[in-house]
Amino acid sequence: MNATIRTSTGMNRTRSDHWERVYSHKETTELSWYQPRSEVSLRLIAQTGVQSDSPILDAGGGASTLVDNLQEQGFRDITVLDISATALERAKARMGDPAKTVHWVTADVTAFSPTRRYALWHDRAVFHFLVEQHDRERYLDAVLAALQPRGHLLLSTFGPDGPLRCSGLEICRYSIEQLQAIFAAHFELQHHELHDHVTPAGASQQFLYSLWQVRAR
Repeated sequence: MNATIRTSTGMNRTRSDHWERVYSHKETTELSWYQPRSEVSLRLIAQTGVQSDSPILDAGGGASTLVDNLQEQGFRDITVLDISATALERAKARMGDPAKTVHWVTADVTAFSPTRRYALWHDRAVFHFLVEQHDRERYLDAVLAALQPRGHLLLSTFGPDGPLRCSGLEICRYSIEQLQAIFAAHFELQHHELHDHVTPAGASQQFLYSLWQVRAR
């Protein structure tokens, strides 16, 4: 599956084509979500207590530096999933030899069929792009299929005062109550916080970070 989306210019493109264009036209450090270091994510990952040999999936990781940061902290079983092959190639080129120990997956997260299970699913800025209900349902199905029993979901979306569009696309802003309506049937909320991210262009974007654990069965 490769969903069709409508951009801010009114053009219809597949989701993968859109993100390939984004990564082909801008340097990684120019992208609005770029962070030199994923400080909040790293702090919350540490809060979960996952071990250095625990399998971790960074969904929509693209060219993010989180994978570098995790390797620096000794994590050895990291998978980075993204819809853009260009983004993943950028990350590999940046990392050099250490990239060989990472599992790289090019896929639309809403069509992802995991072949293994993970202790942690991390998503910093994918879920808020899923404006259609059926895409959110497929995302939830993928997360549940991918996580181990009592596994953790670390989710970061635009918060209630975040932008209305990003990278030429409409997004969904979320309050913690709205996220609970989607995830609470399957996950226990462990923590949530708002964070103001300063983009490379100097703008401020409000993100809502939330940490969840799969409910005991």
